[in-house]
This record gives sequence, structure tokens and C-alpha cells, in this order.
Amino acid sequence: MTLRKVAEDFPILSREGRGGTRLVYLDTGATSLRPRQVMEAMASFESTSYGAVNRGSHILAEESTLEVEDARVSVAQFVGADPEEIVWTHGTTEGLNLLAYAIHNAQWDMGIRGSERYRVGPGDTVVVTRVEHHANLLPWQELCRKTGAQLRWLDVDEYGRINTDTLNVIDENTKIVAFTHVSNVVGAVSPVGKIVDKAREVGAITVLDACQSVPHMPVDFHALGVDFAVFSGHKMYGPTGVGVLYGKRSMLRKLPPFLTGGSMIDYVTMEHTEYSAPPRRFEAGTQPVTQIIGLAAAVDYLTRIGMDKVREHETHLIRRALEGMKNIPGIRILGGPDVSDHSGLISFDVDGVHPHDVGQFFDAQGICVRVGHHCAQPVHDFFNVQASTRLSLGVYNTQEDIDAFLQALAEVRGYFCGKRA
Repeated sequence: MTLRKVAEDFPILSREGRGGTRLVYLDTGATSLRPRQVMEAMASFESTSYGAVNRGSHILAEESTLEVEDARVSVAQFVGADPEEIVWTHGTTEGLNLLAYAIHNAQWDMGIRGSERYRVGPGDTVVVTRVEHHANLLPWQELCRKTGAQLRWLDVDEYGRINTDTLNVIDENTKIVAFTHVSNVVGAVSPVGKIVDKAREVGAITVLDACQSVPHMPVDFHALGVDFAVFSGHKMYGPTGVGVLYGKRSMLRKLPPFLTGGSMIDYVTMEHTEYSAPPRRFEAGTQPVTQIIGLAAAVDYLTRIGMDKVREHETHLIRRALEGMKNIPGIRILGGPDVSDHSGLISFDVDGVHPHDVGQFFDAQGICVRVGHHCAQPVHDFFNVQASTRLSLGVYNTQEDIDAFLQALAEVRGYFCGKRA
């Protein structure tokens, strides 16, 4: 499959924008659109095979269980993992909270051999970065509050990129290092290898937020060497309500459960429970079965395109956007103009115009962008802005989309401030 006609796979792009304009969708970083192949796979499953997973011996239950486990294999292959290392969640936020709460549960004996590996308390540190999405910051703040550990962070350079000169905050007291693969504000790709190497030196657990990387570039968790990682279906052309927690097999075996209930046990008496081996230990209750099928279809869709092609396509478009933005007065790019370690998003500030006004101006011309602090207030504070406007790309975007964006951007200040590029 080439990317030349990919937009034709996305029915929503055939509708008009506000006021009858051509719809230009530049908000994939918030949520991606879905191709018809994903919607058709979900509808087919609902129509022909839907049943309770792991809870019956009839034909529908059997077919549903097989499809969900086949989906686990597909997703594992896509991110360079083993199927037993893939835990279904309802999204990245749940995955990170699951992990933080499970680590907190390691303070008590839940019958999981080796769980003391995860015990955190006074004198220990948990390290994050200043550029984290709140979903990869708040759970660790809460873990520190509950256990008495101290939260520390890797700081950033003038462009908001992780400054490796601050790696010394990771020391012999560090138990967990949680960091983003790609910043959802500045778009920079983190120096994963350097962070993982430093964490290994001190025996710390590594947690990677891969929300903004898995849909946009080839990702191999085994090659990256991280202990845990998370990502969401709705940011990679799949449905909402489904995500993945990846964990090394050896790490998941020692991790206590967070949610308890049906489908995650081996044996229960009135006095005692024996929990299942991973990944089922972390999949209590009814899973988002149809959404899992949709996620597998999204993985198949991206695989057929080829993640190298996705990366190349988005890099070309982001370079075109950055070059054009340099020539428009009054535009401050958060993250700087370098694309050498850049993913497919750009956050920016328009001098004299509030981001909400920028967003409405774009919307009036059919262009969808994100405005606000993007659930990452600390890095906005670093840039001394309360909010920004963000362009983020997907496989369906074209050069014409970028040109429409640049034309609108050149007119924003003239509309609000009487200044034109």
C-alpha cells in the first residue's frame, strides 16, 4: 500500500468542515481517525463471532477467545514483544495507573513470588521528565505521596528536549524511571538508549509512554530494552477504549495485580486466592473485546502500509510545515526548528493571539488543530506560556493539508492584530 491515496480509506474525510470548507484534520496527536478497514472488522466481529471471552465452550465464546488471542499475537509482533507480554487495558492512562497501583500493592504480601522487587518507600526516588503528559506524571506523584518516596525529574534544554546532562538525578536510590518516547508538546524523540542504560546501572525499572511513537515510527520494545511500555488504540487508527501495557515476561511475573475479580484467578476459596500468571493476572473482568479486534485491524492496516513509510511520509510533511513556519513573523515554535529527532507534531505560539482564538480561526477554514496545554502543563510553564496550538499528523495527511495550514497561519495575526506575514 502507498500513502498516495490513503485518505480515501477514511470516510470522515469526505465530509465538509465548518461552513462548507474542505476538512483538514491535523489533530491526530489527540486522537486519530479510523479507516473503514477497522470499522468493518469491528462490525464483522459483532455480527458473526461476538461472545464472552475465556468464559464458555460454545462456538461464539470459542471464536471470540481465539480472535482476541490472535489479536494479542498481532499486536505483540507489531511492537517487538512476545504475546505473553501484552496486557489489554482500556487505554494508556489506565495502563500507567495499573502499573503504579500494582507497584504500590507490592508493599504487601499478595502471594506473588519476587514482588519485593517493586517495593518503594522513604529514601527511594521515582524519576520522570519535565515533558511528560499528565498521565505519566500524576500516577508517579501519587505513588510517591503514598509511599514516602521522592519524585525527581530529568530537565530539558532550551528547546524542551530532554537534557541528558541531567541524567545524574538517576542514582542508587532510584527505583523507577518513567519517560515519554515522543513528547506530545515538542515532538522530540527521547534518548531512550541513554536513559535505559543509566537506569540499568542503578537497577531501576523503566517505563516508556509510547503513545506518540507506536503509530508514527517502527517500535521494538525488546530492542529498546525498556521494562514496561504503554500505548493506546485510538491514537493509532483503532477505536477508543482499548490500550496495551507491555511488560517484560520476567517483570510481569513478579508484579502483583491491581484490579481483582473474575478471569484473573487460578483458584479461589473463602479464605485465599491464587492469581493467574500474566497477562491474565492483569485482565480482571470483561475486556473491551470488540475494541481489541479493532486494534488488531489497525495494526494490520499500519503493517500493510509499512511503518518505515509512515515515518518517512510524516517527516517529509513536518519538514515542509517547519520550513514554512520559519517564514511567518510572530510564530514561536515550542521545541525549535530541528527535525532530526522530531516526530509528526509541532506546538507553537502566535504572538498577540490566544491559542483558543487561533484554533477557532483555523476551524472556520476547515482545519482541525489542538489548543490548550495538551495535558502537559509543566513543559508549558517552562516555555512561559499557559497554552499553545498544536499541529499533529497522520497517514492521511497530504502536502495540500500542510499548505492550507500555512496559508491560514500566515493570516491569523492579520485577522486579530492587523498584521500580516
